[in-house]
Amino acid sequence: MVQLLVQDGAINDHLAIALKDDWRSCPRFWDPVQACFEKCALPYIAAIPFAVATCIVIIVLVKLLPWRLRAPQWTQNIIQEAKEPQGELVSKSKRTYTSLALKLLVTSVIGFLLQVFTVFHPAFRIYKLFPAISWAISSVIIAIYPPTHTPRSLLILSGSIFISQAIVLTDSAYKLRQDDIPIVLDILAAFIALCIIINMPLRDPSLSTRDISPAFGEPTNGLRSPEDNLTLWQYMTVSWMAPLISVGKTRQLHDEDVWSLGYEFKHRLLTDRFKELEGTVIRRLLVANGIDLIFMGILALIELFANFSAPVFLQKILQSMDNPQAPRSAALTYAILSLIVRLVATQSSVFSLWYGRRCYERSRGEMITMLYEKTLSRKVVSISSEAKENGQHNGPLNGAKNEESQGIWPMVVYYLSLPYRACCGRSKGKSSDQDDLATMGKILNIMRFDAYEVAQRFWEFPSLITQPLGIVFSVILIWKLIGWPCLLGVITVFIAQALNAVIARTLLQWEKDRRIASDVKLQKISQLVESIRHLRWYGWQDAWLERIMEARQHELKLRVITALWRSLISVVNVFGSGMFPVAAFYAYTVLAGLPLRVEVAFPALQLFSMLEDNLRELPNLITVLLNAKVSIERIEKFMNEPDKLDAEEASTSSTHLEMKNASFSWPGFRESVLEGITLSFPPGLTVVFGQVGSGKTALLQALLGEADLTAGEYHRTNEMVGYCAQTPWLQSMSIRENILFSSPYDSARYKEVLEACALIPDMANFKHGDLSLVGENGVGLSGGQKARLALARAVYSHSKILFLDDPLSALDHQTAEIIVRRCIKGPLLEGRTTILVTHRTDLCITLADQVIEIHDKHARAIDLETLESNDLSRVKSSESTNDPPKDDDDQQLAAIPDKFIEDEHRAHGGVMLSVYWEYIKAGKLRWWFVLVIVLVLFRLAIIGRNWFLKQWGEAYKKPVELYIRVKNPFEDMPSPDDDILPWLVGYLLISLATVITYSFFSGFSIVIIYHAGKSLFERVMQKCIHATFRFYDVTPVGRLMNRLTSDINTVDGNISSQFQQIAMMFFVWLGSIIIIASVTPLFLIFAILLTVTFIAIFSHFIPTSQSLRRLEMVSLTPLISNFGALTEGLTTIRAFCAQYRFQERVIAVTDNFQKMDHFYWSLQAWLTYRFDALSAISTFLLTILALYTGVTPGMTAFLLTAASSFVISTHILCRAYGQLQMDFVSVERVVELLHLDQEPPGDIDPPAYWPSLGSDIVFEGVSISYAPHLDPALSDVSLTIKGGSTTALIGRTGSGKSTLALALLATTPPTSGRILIDGIDISQVNTQALRSRITFLAQEPVLFPGTMQSNLDPLSEFSDTDCAAVLEKIAGRHNWSLDTHIDSGGRNLSQGQRQLVGLARALLRRSAIVVMDEATASIDFETAGRIQEILREEMKESTVITIAHRVEAVRGADFCVKLGGGRVLEVGKPGEVGSLEMELA
Repeated sequence: MVQLLVQDGAINDHLAIALKDDWRSCPRFWDPVQACFEKCALPYIAAIPFAVATCIVIIVLVKLLPWRLRAPQWTQNIIQEAKEPQGELVSKSKRTYTSLALKLLVTSVIGFLLQVFTVFHPAFRIYKLFPAISWAISSVIIAIYPPTHTPRSLLILSGSIFISQAIVLTDSAYKLRQDDIPIVLDILAAFIALCIIINMPLRDPSLSTRDISPAFGEPTNGLRSPEDNLTLWQYMTVSWMAPLISVGKTRQLHDEDVWSLGYEFKHRLLTDRFKELEGTVIRRLLVANGIDLIFMGILALIELFANFSAPVFLQKILQSMDNPQAPRSAALTYAILSLIVRLVATQSSVFSLWYGRRCYERSRGEMITMLYEKTLSRKVVSISSEAKENGQHNGPLNGAKNEESQGIWPMVVYYLSLPYRACCGRSKGKSSDQDDLATMGKILNIMRFDAYEVAQRFWEFPSLITQPLGIVFSVILIWKLIGWPCLLGVITVFIAQALNAVIARTLLQWEKDRRIASDVKLQKISQLVESIRHLRWYGWQDAWLERIMEARQHELKLRVITALWRSLISVVNVFGSGMFPVAAFYAYTVLAGLPLRVEVAFPALQLFSMLEDNLRELPNLITVLLNAKVSIERIEKFMNEPDKLDAEEASTSSTHLEMKNASFSWPGFRESVLEGITLSFPPGLTVVFGQVGSGKTALLQALLGEADLTAGEYHRTNEMVGYCAQTPWLQSMSIRENILFSSPYDSARYKEVLEACALIPDMANFKHGDLSLVGENGVGLSGGQKARLALARAVYSHSKILFLDDPLSALDHQTAEIIVRRCIKGPLLEGRTTILVTHRTDLCITLADQVIEIHDKHARAIDLETLESNDLSRVKSSESTNDPPKDDDDQQLAAIPDKFIEDEHRAHGGVMLSVYWEYIKAGKLRWWFVLVIVLVLFRLAIIGRNWFLKQWGEAYKKPVELYIRVKNPFEDMPSPDDDILPWLVGYLLISLATVITYSFFSGFSIVIIYHAGKSLFERVMQKCIHATFRFYDVTPVGRLMNRLTSDINTVDGNISSQFQQIAMMFFVWLGSIIIIASVTPLFLIFAILLTVTFIAIFSHFIPTSQSLRRLEMVSLTPLISNFGALTEGLTTIRAFCAQYRFQERVIAVTDNFQKMDHFYWSLQAWLTYRFDALSAISTFLLTILALYTGVTPGMTAFLLTAASSFVISTHILCRAYGQLQMDFVSVERVVELLHLDQEPPGDIDPPAYWPSLGSDIVFEGVSISYAPHLDPALSDVSLTIKGGSTTALIGRTGSGKSTLALALLATTPPTSGRILIDGIDISQVNTQALRSRITFLAQEPVLFPGTMQSNLDPLSEFSDTDCAAVLEKIAGRHNWSLDTHIDSGGRNLSQGQRQLVGLARALLRRSAIVVMDEATASIDFETAGRIQEILREEMKESTVITIAHRVEAVRGADFCVKLGGGRVLEVGKPGEVGSLEMELA
């Protein structure tokens, strides 16, 4: 190599000679002592831009070729707004020069001219041709293909010119001369080119920006996110979030303040593209998000390199300080390089977060919409009503008995012994989760948690690369640092990981069990929430809560077990990583006989720490991957469940329906529900009747394709069917929206339907007419109004086929006659095929074109001309129990509120301290105190370990210099040169202390999580089941389920770990300040300034982040509600062929939910960029501060370690506090439930005999209003109901009959007056005693999954004999037994059969007061008459109050009370009240 001369710092003119030498003549490129590149390496560096430019030219030429290489599908973005047929630099039809393109061209030309000048001045230098050629290529490309948006290739080229020229300048000159001005200007030109490029738009300006918000415009949900049209600089710095941050800082954000999602995040597009993919769910997810995984992997490698450069630079800094030959500038150079690398890592983390969030949000959204679509299409499988061998029971769940009474410590001790048993193997029998098809609770669990579990792994994909590679890199760097002795330490790591692999396998089994337990708990909570009114009417809510708490306790038990296993993994991991340095230092000092100097010890310790972090996360990574495997298996299993036959697959497109010897069964069961059916359904009216449970509803379900065809033929239509279910299903919308059901609004037809369904009088009395909201599933309507609304929906549709399942049962006779005359017989049904199932056949039998009787699973068509008298008598209906309708002025109803469903409450500002205090109290103060003590000891052990290592490194034949004026505890220890053993033993003991304190820390964390989760859940459930009934009216099921599932899950999981992290980081922060300030007091000023800056940035972040988090939790409720709506409404939705509309609705609410999450994490990216950049600069300044204070290398290393801890802990404290605030939004929402208005429990405990048989019921001026702003539902009612009598309440739909009946249960306290039963004011009676002694039988009884006996007698108050006797009396012909299984909601029974079960409940209880709300409306007249006789005989001493529309239901009543408009109109004997006298004559 020719000797290169440096004269006066000028760039050496003889650098060109180096090009003539072989590269092997350059012994090394980097001088580690001088901290600069060797002169022989500079020509190669100068040639880098030329190599980049050459690659760009090749790429351009390849793209000009006529053929194209097709990239794999998984490497392409699944959503592209505009696919470019050619590359970004290839000419389009009309390329124009933008102002930025012109500036870039001018800059490139200037850079080229300057570089050419440097080739010849001050002397010819051939190596300067390389950057000149690069500038020339850049100028030509810009001139031919002027870029309109960010040219990534030119960005790389300009960056390479800037970096290479800067290196050549700085490493070749000690000071600048006049001859160096051209190269300085050339570097400046490259920098200007970079600035121009990063300020060019990323999106093609030719695309429309009409619906995209400008980068710094006012945020609104009417525009897409600014992300769709940003410059590279705005994207890099996340500055586009500034408008949202500004609004969030000034006030609470609302939905309309948040942009809609960007184009690539829209779920409509994602759903369509995802459906096109083939294969398993996981394969489709990988293909759909492959490009994001690639980018994340590349960025992860960059961050990994940056992270592992830190200990290398630390070693170089310490060596430079200790090496007298190294100039002071060398340590400074390494510090600057460390700063640059950290800034690159900062930018990489922002990009990684964006791609990670895109991958996470897309995959979660794809799974949510996929799951909903599957729920819409799958077969509805009910439990067979046949008894199973292992029937359900009312007792505690297996394994849950007496767990609550055991306490936490016996459980901890017991389960700590489980590893030894579990490692030996567990039962591998299939769980019930693998055998049973998904319930709605499980579907919600899959949507809310399993989809999240899988999507979260996509977001954390970089950890799959960085953690294993991090371990490898750590070992390699440690090897390079201390050599072969590290092998002894590596052995300890492998032993620990082998043990963890065994533990992780066992953890997976327990995790599966925990998921099943969560499904069971969710199912029970769902049943409670959906049936809470009925449970409280019967006084069963406490018993049901006990079952939920048993399921909860079982889940908590499994959570404790899994937490113990995870803690065991962590402890083994900490122990293994703690023993790594002990073993390595032992081999290094004892076996190899080398001194453990500071420049070796502290970089090694930093590498050990990085290895420890990776090892600590690796088992967790394995665990979460195993959990994700469980989740994806559950999702795959659900997706593989059988689907209902699609309409497109049906055999005919005709409206003609025909069955030939067809037999049907419910999906999943062989037992037939219909056998040998041969029927044809021509256009016109077909009336279907039969006894209760004979198969009438099953016939309609078979016609709809909901039942499986097991034999024969059935030619099914593929057209929309106007379906009116027996149990009306309504949406939480306005009356008009329910009727239209997304059909176009036709004013004339709409009014005709309202009149035909007798809804006009009701509309006149609603405050907002047909725009009044009906509440969730019509909670604001009476039973008759709901039935007519469902009928109107079917009639309004343009379907040529109508299936009407007993819509007349809930109507009074006059209203039913009106509907038959105007609707069934009217013009709206002309030419349509109408199948009407009814018990009130006399109203419509003469209008029928065909009459079909269902009997014992068989059907026969009755010849109308030869209809026998006994058939007529069997189908004969009753007359009216009400007057003919009068003028509208006499048809007043209780007013309907403006809103039945109140908007979900969102707190404002920060989470209040009282919320934190609630959680802390729930976790028990004593355990928190112990946890803090353990954390202090843990931190002291870590600080002591670092200080001990510093003392060890400086103790080799050197006096120990103390900077903290305390007695040196190590002065009596021998020099390591003389005796190394005491130092090794001391380091071992301190490492063991960290392991022990960490073990206690993990254990007490589990204790706190257990107590907090158990206490809060139990208190919340108690508040929910004893809330006022008004709370259930205004709170949707989905909203309450959201809080009792999602928010509680957050309480169970992340909260405690966030608390612990904050506590740990606080002690790290405090300890770091004390250590550094004791050595360099100047640091205190810097620390204060740094902390204030962190807080100032954070103060902009926290208000907006809290608003977005609350909006996210609120927007989750509609998503859960849409899944919940399928519980009752799925058949209606499919009959109307409305699956697409509901899928679109879920896509819309998913967009809304995901956008809150998206912008919350965009805000996190904004914070991350600023915090990480500030941390990098702060660490650099702290390093400079340490370098220029004149301390020893050992103390410098110790100070740098403490300084790094200070910066990191300050950073983490702010972020952890922000995350804690976000997580505490869930706690806040849970705590809100703790402050629900509670129903007064009553002060009087009545005697055991109360109410006595024959006691009177007295209403004294009673007025009841459901809410202060509503009109009274009952007004000044004064009435005496004689004890032991049977009293009929009659009146038009909405007259107040149900309100008066429910008043006896004290569900709504009177606003005036009082109700006396047996002389006691029921408003003062203990409500549990009141409701357990009065039986209320609703028109739609709620049944629960389990046996028939558990439904008749949930509290096990009666003997098996009593239950069987009652069942035989009420439903003897149905061949039910006490072991007969009932599906959730009684879905495997008809509506009439469900009413029979309800009647059996009433007969079993034999209360002194029985209230029946049209309890036989869905039962055929023959059966209803027989049951009425049984009830009169069995309850002849009871006071029976019956709400009815038919004479059969009140035949033999002693008194009749006629209501209208919430007032008593008439009271008297049945023959004395209105037209009833003539009807009974």
